[in-house]
Amino acid sequence: MGSITFNEPPQAIYSNIKEVVEQQKSIFEALWKKATSAQEKIYELEQGREPQFLQVITDSKEATDVYIELSKSIQNEALVLFANSKAILRADKLGVLNHLMEASVKKGAQIKIIFPISEINSHVVKHITEKAPDIKILDGGSSHSGLLIVDNKKLLRFELKEPEAEDFTQAVGFVSYSNSKVNVYSSRSFFELLWNEYNRFEALKKSDKMKDEFINIAAHELRTPIQPILGISQVLSSKIKDKEQLELLDVILRNAKRLQRLTEDILDVTKIESQAMILKKEVLNLNEIISAAIQDITNEIHKTKAGRLKVLYFPDGDIFVEADRTRITQVIWNLLTNAAKFTKEGYITVSARKKQEDPGQQNEEKYNGYVIITVKDTGCGIDSEILPKLFTKFASKSFSGTGLGLYISRSIVEAHGGKIWAANNKNEFNDKEAGATFTFMMPILTKSERRQLTRSDMKRMDRVN
Repeated sequence: MGSITFNEPPQAIYSNIKEVVEQQKSIFEALWKKATSAQEKIYELEQGREPQFLQVITDSKEATDVYIELSKSIQNEALVLFANSKAILRADKLGVLNHLMEASVKKGAQIKIIFPISEINSHVVKHITEKAPDIKILDGGSSHSGLLIVDNKKLLRFELKEPEAEDFTQAVGFVSYSNSKVNVYSSRSFFELLWNEYNRFEALKKSDKMKDEFINIAAHELRTPIQPILGISQVLSSKIKDKEQLELLDVILRNAKRLQRLTEDILDVTKIESQAMILKKEVLNLNEIISAAIQDITNEIHKTKAGRLKVLYFPDGDIFVEADRTRITQVIWNLLTNAAKFTKEGYITVSARKKQEDPGQQNEEKYNGYVIITVKDTGCGIDSEILPKLFTKFASKSFSGTGLGLYISRSIVEAHGGKIWAANNKNEFNDKEAGATFTFMMPILTKSERRQLTRSDMKRMDRVN
């Protein structure tokens, strides 16, 4: 039978019980693995190296002192990740930014900083670039933690409890402070991964900006020769009597108009993406706009598909909206021309109907719903590959289209507080697709809203006059 002997303090445990021996052995081995070897400890002392440590600081005052002292100690390099837009302002208050700039200017240290650039910190960015132009700054995303790595030897990791606080002591939750090789290496790898990703993103943004500027300039330049081509061709068409010459002139006119539509689409896309598309809203009767667009498309269809394709319209009384006349006409025209292009024969059916948000409200004075406009055709339908990305840029498999029209239409409808979608139709007699239906909806106006807007318009006119 095993025994345990207890001595008076200082206490010692003496035992041969198997379980106790194994437990103590396990504890010893765990400590052995974490311990520093005697040789390494002697080497550290000879080289003047600091022993490895990992410290979690919960006291905000102590964390502040460590933050400042570490930023002062920079000799060769500092990698900084600020958690959000205000983090760099907090660092500026503490004087940390001054230490970063001083290390860059006086010591030639390589400084890299990632943080979200915004209006609230733009003056700090300007100050850094003026005083320490060699500091590299990248615009990054927000997070709940920050990072400072100094000379590839020490790191601070900040966990925030109040990200929007003005002062560092209020914002920080706790700080991890370490010189562990593993911690420093892994944190550095993380920072470099972020740096490379944001760097690539910045390069892509610059490339996109240059591309957009070139396209915008090219589209504006194209406008200049198109106008005289169209103008002179239309004048000549009224003077030329020879049928063959008129047909050739019609080819010029048709292609010049196509080129004109393309340039206008490109300019519209650049306006949309730069958020420069301005809507000139007024009170409109939507039925009048739809009827005019249908008349125009009917005239176009008559030239190539007379008798084979008809356009039908089913209105739902007067429907008043507050909208940009030119832009809403553009949406309806895009949907009609799109339907006509992919429908060789049959029908294009257009409808506009009111939809109430509350079915119980029958009084028009209280009516505050939507109008739903549908354009349904009996054509070939929407390709299954295109359907999921139909309203994005360049979504087209057709050699005669750019895929910009529907993207522009979606942007216009959404700018009016509406939405747009599309689906293939189902044949009544089988499951085969039979054309497509494009639908968009937008808010309509009540009588009282119309009267109020009309009075506002009259007042504006009086002021102008």
